[in-house]
Amino acid sequence: MAGKQTPRLKSPILLWFTVALLALSLIFFLISFHSPSQFPDPKNSITKLNYLPETSFVTSLDHFLLTHKPNPLPQETKLSVNELDDLIWKSENHRLYEDPYYPITMPIRVYVYEMPSKFTYDLLWLFRKTYRQTSNLTSNGSPVHRLIEQHSIDYWLWADLIAPESQRLLKSVVRVHRQEEADLFYIPFFTTISFFLLEKQQCKALYREVLKWVTDQPAWKRSEGRDHILPVHHPWSFKSVRKFMKNAIWLLPDMDSTGNWYKPGQVFLEKDLILPYVPNVDLCDAKCLSESELKRTTILFFRGRLKRNAGGKIRAKLGMELSGAEGVVIEEGSAGDGGKAAAQNGMRKSLFCLSPAGDTPSSARLFDAVVSGCIPVIVSDELELPFEGILDYRKIALFVSSSDAVQPGWLLNYLKSISRAQIREMQQNLAKYSKHFIYSSPAQPLGPEDLVWRMMAGKLVNIKLHARRSQRVVKESRRICTCDCKPSNLTTTSNPL
Repeated sequence: MAGKQTPRLKSPILLWFTVALLALSLIFFLISFHSPSQFPDPKNSITKLNYLPETSFVTSLDHFLLTHKPNPLPQETKLSVNELDDLIWKSENHRLYEDPYYPITMPIRVYVYEMPSKFTYDLLWLFRKTYRQTSNLTSNGSPVHRLIEQHSIDYWLWADLIAPESQRLLKSVVRVHRQEEADLFYIPFFTTISFFLLEKQQCKALYREVLKWVTDQPAWKRSEGRDHILPVHHPWSFKSVRKFMKNAIWLLPDMDSTGNWYKPGQVFLEKDLILPYVPNVDLCDAKCLSESELKRTTILFFRGRLKRNAGGKIRAKLGMELSGAEGVVIEEGSAGDGGKAAAQNGMRKSLFCLSPAGDTPSSARLFDAVVSGCIPVIVSDELELPFEGILDYRKIALFVSSSDAVQPGWLLNYLKSISRAQIREMQQNLAKYSKHFIYSSPAQPLGPEDLVWRMMAGKLVNIKLHARRSQRVVKESRRICTCDCKPSNLTTTSNPL
């Protein structure tokens, strides 16, 4: 009896089709297994390419100037103030009713002005071409270019805002190219570079040009500048014209309550934002902190100018009180290359770093101490701190009143009373907090650029409130008196309230 035959495929075409299908499936599997995704997550795309953030201002600027060119200025098709206002109303009205969580879930939308290159790129090139001329010093002996680096927040913010979206990591802010879509308007003018590197009259003339250019914009006229961001991080810069732009949101190093740098009514926390100085020393991360723990034999360290003006007079008193004390190092010095190395070395050998007021309540020394893992001892009664709505500085710094600090023996006794456990905990917090003070390109999540926009998000509703109120208040109405009102202008009519 013949055996049962195995059934055969009836068609050779079907056989070849089956084999081809199996082969394609195998190839697809191998490609999928060994190759990265063809569509990487934009949030992590730079990280996957091992793109390390650049934290050096000079190095980052070199790359920026080579890869960015001034865009041709847009054709003059300016909208009238009323036309722009109508478009903004329609855009905001649409977002309000389309997204039930607006503006809570939305990133800040920023329109970056395309300004003439003499206000932007030309100034960056001026800095770069003159960088090696370190003999150019300020009146107190600090190298001008190093001082510009410490106040270069305008560069870091602008470089991130105008970078291609594929190279950006921040999700707290998005650049828009239509003014009616913007929450805020960014003015990319380098006030510090122009102040220090231009002749006095040339600088003032440029300031006047910037003032006219910005205040001629319909968006400025619509809100009188209340939704415009102006970086004026060095307190000497932009002084000749900033009274005409006092409604704008200023990016500042501090509030300076002494009145030496800002006139009454020009700056206040509800309107403006405090930003940290760019650190002048290298980061001491968690690994560095661990390795330097046993080397931190100095109790208290200070290096800088002891003779300062205004609120900074406390420095001389502290110098006299602490000089020669055991475990204390007080050095006179400036911010040059030698000063940087000496400061970095001293901070990494110390448990505590003295941070007294300077000519203004703030000092770059505070942020140098933070990134060095040296616990700041802040002696500045009027100091305002960056991002304090987000960060709790009590976890990383000690705050001492000026009256206590100058009492004989008081400060050292206080520092010696801090337990080892508390010191170790604060050092660990410094390692965590340091990321909030390191500017970089690309800007990093939770870095200072990111925290700027997170703080701005908290101000946004109030900014819109005052912008809209300024549009509808009639000229004859009674306005609320501000700090810059003069007694002679006040009416003597009694207030029934």
